[in-house]
Amino acid sequence: MFKPLSLFIGFRYTRAKRRNQFVSFITLSSFIGIAIGVWALITVLSVMNGFQAEIRERILGMAAHATISGMNGSLKQWQSLDKKIQQQPHVIGSAPYILREGMLTNGSNVHGALIRGVDPQIEKNVSEVSLHMYRGSYDALNEHKYGIILGRYLARSIGAVVGSKVTMVTPSANITPAGIMPRLKRFTVVGIFEMGHNQYDANMALIHLRDAQTLFKMKGLVTGIRLKLDDLYSAPRISREIEKTLNGFHRVIDWTQHHANLFRAINIEKTMMLLILSLIIAVAAFNIVSTLVIVVNDKQADIAILRTLGASPGMVMRIFIAQGMLIGVVGTLLGVITGILTAQNIETIVPALESVLGFKFLAPDVYLISDLPSEMRWSDVIVTATISFSLTVLATIYPAWRASRIQPAEALRYE
Repeated sequence: MFKPLSLFIGFRYTRAKRRNQFVSFITLSSFIGIAIGVWALITVLSVMNGFQAEIRERILGMAAHATISGMNGSLKQWQSLDKKIQQQPHVIGSAPYILREGMLTNGSNVHGALIRGVDPQIEKNVSEVSLHMYRGSYDALNEHKYGIILGRYLARSIGAVVGSKVTMVTPSANITPAGIMPRLKRFTVVGIFEMGHNQYDANMALIHLRDAQTLFKMKGLVTGIRLKLDDLYSAPRISREIEKTLNGFHRVIDWTQHHANLFRAINIEKTMMLLILSLIIAVAAFNIVSTLVIVVNDKQADIAILRTLGASPGMVMRIFIAQGMLIGVVGTLLGVITGILTAQNIETIVPALESVLGFKFLAPDVYLISDLPSEMRWSDVIVTATISFSLTVLATIYPAWRASRIQPAEALRYE
């Protein structure tokens, strides 16, 4: 696109001279503005990727990659279905479960909860709750012992600790001579878990699968089967493939559907941050416009001489496009390098700043995630660099076009 002479002259115009120090200052401001915009955009997108990955890992530590359930809320003959599912490709673990709602009481404290009945040993194939025990033992959840494991904040809300006796009130009722009475059952708290996600820590309670079948009158039945897949990002596709192998009386839902609103909100927020921070780069690009306009006015005599020596309007236009592109390329490269270094070392930089300033940016008693995670993706880097370079090129078009329209006779009239 550019001939060597156009590049040579355009690059020379970016260097400072005594009579155009102001132009050099604006050029430097454009360099810095573009670099800061690119650096901020790469860093913020990497942090948002880190938050998204952290939340996803914490959710999937408790939730399954996919679940199979019956159309009427329960599965019959689930053992044969489980064996069939384990033979499916991409399925590396499965576990039956019962999910119901209830109320837990301890003294005068009452709190609603999601009651999940699980087989503790089989559940390890699909869940990481056994690795996140805050108090007590996961293996103490034995059949017919009526033990219960509570989320940390659920236990706190009802004032329960390991060894406490809590009463579970279920929606189903018993008919007695005194009338219809709710079903009540005393459980012993054998453990408290903390997954780091409020949805589970404040609302989930685990009991043994056999105890759940007895309590909820589901002898031989389960709510569904939880699955762990070899690739969680392919869960939607694998779920559809599994559903095709089953009859029409089963429903397969993957984790992206269970938490669709959360991850959709995160993606929308990430997109909006991309647009907002791109405005920083856009402002720096407009600085390039002002820089080139001043340079064009300052170099009118030079342009006129080049035109009289045979330079075409296209060549003049390429000179100033080359100058603007040099500013954009250098600023973008500086921002990309700084952004990559910051994104890859942010987990070291932030603690160092916290120790210097004497306070924590994300207090653990306020925020779900107290550390600032980062996950740099090269796709974000490429998109950011492309946006920066494109805005730079667009910013050079108008000043370069004005330079190409200068007439030699008018420019040299007062020289």
